[in-house]
Amino acid sequence: MNSKRMKNLHPYVPGEQPQDREYIKLNANENPYPPCAEVVSAVADFVTGYPEKLGLYPDPDSLVLHEAIAGMINRTGGVLCRAVSDGKQCRPAEQDKIPFTVTPDMIYSGNGSDEVLSFVFYAFFDSSRRLVVPEFSYSFYPVYGGFYNIPLDPVKLNGDWTLDTAKMAAHERRNRSGIIFANPNAPTGRGLTRREVREMLLNTRRDKVFVVDEAYVDFGGESCIPLLAEFPNLLIVRTFSKSLCSAGMRLGYIVASPELVRTVTTVKNSLNHFPIDAVAQVAGSTACANDAYYADCAKKITVEREKFTSFLQALGWDVVPSQTNFVFVKKNGIGGEEAYRKIKEHGILVRHFATNGIEDYLRITIGTAGQMQTLCTAMEHIL
Repeated sequence: MNSKRMKNLHPYVPGEQPQDREYIKLNANENPYPPCAEVVSAVADFVTGYPEKLGLYPDPDSLVLHEAIAGMINRTGGVLCRAVSDGKQCRPAEQDKIPFTVTPDMIYSGNGSDEVLSFVFYAFFDSSRRLVVPEFSYSFYPVYGGFYNIPLDPVKLNGDWTLDTAKMAAHERRNRSGIIFANPNAPTGRGLTRREVREMLLNTRRDKVFVVDEAYVDFGGESCIPLLAEFPNLLIVRTFSKSLCSAGMRLGYIVASPELVRTVTTVKNSLNHFPIDAVAQVAGSTACANDAYYADCAKKITVEREKFTSFLQALGWDVVPSQTNFVFVKKNGIGGEEAYRKIKEHGILVRHFATNGIEDYLRITIGTAGQMQTLCTAMEHIL
């Protein structure tokens, strides 16, 4: 009864979401902090003050939201943890200044970056060419490869878990296919500098789309948004789920040339003309207007990450240097699955991947100071 296409589907497996008891969830790279109070008030005011709007279709082009996203990027430089805040709004750190103004027509938004990535795969990559990806990266990339019948060409990482940029560029030139990778990468947490990404762009085809997934860049990476002035084939995917404390709201977006944004919009309008609901548009716009709150959250997470890294290293763990809101770690003498299970017994969830090559590692999301102290106490006791 199923179509032939079903044979190529290998669904994404999300982080564990147990219902049997309460856990400290450090397994899905969610932000441990709630949205700012202004978002909560704006959503409540919208629902109670304008209930009739819930019966009407939302703005299909999300124009107010796109203006808000563009404004936030211009004020922060695209990296929240380094943004300089006056308590209300931000200005970019010197290294993150963008040499042009990001405009609303450079923004496309969708239901989480996963949906956005789906449309990007459909719009720019073909089944006749092998798309270049890192060997270990976001596990939705192979899911979409199967969904759209796009073959992948995974390139091995370097021994220190960094991307082999020269090899990836060489594979892209050979395949004439395009390229996609997360920067900083997941699950490893390592990031490329903007200069390294620019070098890749110079050594890959200009007539193919070059996708950088910046889901985690707000926690210490270098955004590639400044490179859009030089490379019209560059497309950057970002999300509200991590640094904007809104994984439950489902909002993701693209920053790219207006031409590439129009292409993705065409794909969207061929599937669902009204993808972002009215409440999410209100919440997202309000979050962007309160960037100082989220910059503070990102800073707190980076502080806890460095403290946790030092703690683990003192206990003899191998910790991959991270620019994200998680760490990728292992300890000789204990397998990843066993470590995951022992931590879970103490009421804490972390992520273990059974994938060959990373099966001894755990990916641990950075939580609040209290959550991390609870985790440290448990790890001292059991490991």
